[in-house]
Order: sequence, then structure tokens, then C-alpha cells
Amino acid sequence: MIIILYLSAAIVAVAIFYLVVSVSKTLRSVQHTLDSVAGTLNGLEKQMTGITTETTALLHKTNLLAEDIQRKSEALNTVVDSVKGVGDSIQDLNKSIKSVSTSVSQKVEDNKETVAQVIQWSNVALDVWERVKMKRKKAQPVSTELHSLEANAPQGKRSRSYS
Repeated sequence: MIIILYLSAAIVAVAIFYLVVSVSKTLRSVQHTLDSVAGTLNGLEKQMTGITTETTALLHKTNLLAEDIQRKSEALNTVVDSVKGVGDSIQDLNKSIKSVSTSVSQKVEDNKETVAQVIQWSNVALDVWERVKMKRKKAQPVSTELHSLEANAPQGKRSRSYS
């Protein structure tokens, strides 16, 4: 029985040895995996640093762009306000012209009879003027003929000719 005891102690020793070797292999494998993970994390950290730098630069450019848009928007608001002012001025001018036009139309309507009388009197005056001019033209050739006939006639005899 002693042999069994020695035999069992040897089996236990072999089992413990096998257990130590297995745990050692497992620890080496884990060590290798941890080294790989550490390398991956170092690479990831470098990439994150690059991403952070690019993100900061992009954020800075975005802020500059937002400020530029804000300035241009304010300038555009000034232009829009100016255009609105011009539109208001044109609208006021249209109202003034309409008011003057209405006033003139009202005055013409109020003075329609007076204007008609002035036109009639001016037509009469023009007609009288035309008649006076016609009489002068008719009278002038006759007197011119008379003067020429008297100049050509013999001294002792005067003749009158009427046409």
C-alpha cells in the first residue's frame, strides 16, 4: 500500500507539474494578447490625437466662417433696409403724384366752364385776326394796282379801272 501511496504522490506531482505548465502557457498567451492590445491602443491613441487636432482646426474654421456669415448677413440687412427705404420713398412719391393729379383733375373739373369760355373766346379772337389779315391782303393789292395805274397813265387824263 505504500506503493499506492507513492504512486498517488507521483500522479499528484505530475498533475501539479502539468497544471503549472498549462498555466504558464496560458499566461504567456495572455501576455502576448495584452502586448497586442497595448500596441493597438497606442496606435488608437495616436489616431485620436490626430483626429482631435483636425477637429480643433475644423472647429476654428467653422467659427471663422460663422463670423464671416454673421458680418455679411448684417451688411445684407443694411442693404435690404436701404432698398426698403427706397421702396417707401417711391411709394410716397407715387402717393404725392396721385394727390397732385387728383387735385389738378378736380381744379380742371371745377373750372371746366371757364376753360371752355376761354377756348371759345380764343377761337373767336383767332377768327377775327384771320379776317383782319385777309382784308389787309385784299386791300393792299388794290392800292398797289391803283398806284401803278396812276403812274402809267398820261398826265392829263386819269382813268379808273375797277376789276
